[in-house]
Amino acid sequence: MIFENTLEFARQLDSQDLLNKYQEEFIFPQVNGKKVIYFTGNSLGLQPKRTKSYVDEVMDDWANLAVEGHFYSQKPWWDYHERFAQPLSKIVGALPSEVTVMNTLTVNLHLLMVSFYRPTKSRYKIICEEKAFPSDQYMFQSQVDFHSHYLGIKLEDTIVEIKRREGEHNIRVEDVLAKIEEVGDELALVLIGGVNYYTGQVFDMKTITAAGQKVGAYVGWDLAHAAGNVRLELHDWNVDFAAWCSYKYMNSGPGNASGCFIHENHHNNSELPRFAGWWGHNKERRFKMEQTFDPIHGADGWQISNLPILSLAPYLASVALFDEIGMDAIIQKRDRITSYLEFILQEIDKEVDSSFEIITPSHVLERGSQLSVLLHGEGRSLFDYLMKNGVITDWREPNVIRLAPVPLYTSYTDMYEFGQILKTGILNKRQL
Repeated sequence: MIFENTLEFARQLDSQDLLNKYQEEFIFPQVNGKKVIYFTGNSLGLQPKRTKSYVDEVMDDWANLAVEGHFYSQKPWWDYHERFAQPLSKIVGALPSEVTVMNTLTVNLHLLMVSFYRPTKSRYKIICEEKAFPSDQYMFQSQVDFHSHYLGIKLEDTIVEIKRREGEHNIRVEDVLAKIEEVGDELALVLIGGVNYYTGQVFDMKTITAAGQKVGAYVGWDLAHAAGNVRLELHDWNVDFAAWCSYKYMNSGPGNASGCFIHENHHNNSELPRFAGWWGHNKERRFKMEQTFDPIHGADGWQISNLPILSLAPYLASVALFDEIGMDAIIQKRDRITSYLEFILQEIDKEVDSSFEIITPSHVLERGSQLSVLLHGEGRSLFDYLMKNGVITDWREPNVIRLAPVPLYTSYTDMYEFGQILKTGILNKRQL
């Protein structure tokens, strides 16, 4: 499609957009009496209007039924999480038995590493990406420290980072594969963010998973920036495990519950250790209070505690919205609106004779709903201008803004208007 940097063209695209009506499903903050252009759904998604009714239902059942709500509420609490299996499996490309919800993201990754990071003196190394999200880095460090006292492994020898080539912003898949082959028999685990939080790069998860497993390692994925954003086929890709948060692209509210995937290949493996708890015990016998743990068959067998229903209610509201729309439609709009934003940035760059550098890959298979823009010659003041003028975006040092045009609630008109605000901000700064 040939794009145009005009309001008329943007409105024409909106009129053709089947998802445009879903903007009305969300609550937007207001700046200067006008709803914002919201680019930070990759950090915290907007609140769906339907969320309140899901939470109110739980509150009403708690008020009217108290403890009996576990079994007699409209959505009984004791199996509330099971309502996620079918719709979540579609979002991440899994069997319903392979997904569950519990805890929060880093907690779940730690718990999954109990099962899938089983270092020995000869096979103990972990491959991750350079500058992984800090929480993942801390997790790796603490996991290695946990095992070091009986294995004698050292942090600097254990964590192997895939680095970017000099002068490049993204990691080449061939470099990941080469490092996996190089580490070889010493490799215990590959655990990478499926979408890099800083650059927005989407990794070739299928190819990397196969390469890691070929040398005898387990392969898992942190899907914080991937779930609800990019196409995932975790079952078919034979991924061993994965986890994701729900508050970014899936709009479940700040710090909310995490989703997990454990491939069915591991469901019957009695030798695979896990940290057990009551809610992962055989559902039909759970209330017999038996002494010996008998895990539920499937991902639910990795649960530990009973679920926080008030946290799950907003997540269920959002998952229902995703199920109504479908990932195919979301991805189709994502590709077009992200490409339109890319075009707008390039046009504004020409008009103001600036030097924006989009460090996110240009190929649609290597990016999702995010463009990270390196603002050469511009500083924090431009970001501050955008925020004061109703563009909610994200600043990363030293001079990168992350823009996430989430398909569910951003419009093509938003992209055009953002471009005009951006241009005005740059020109005003130069006149000072």
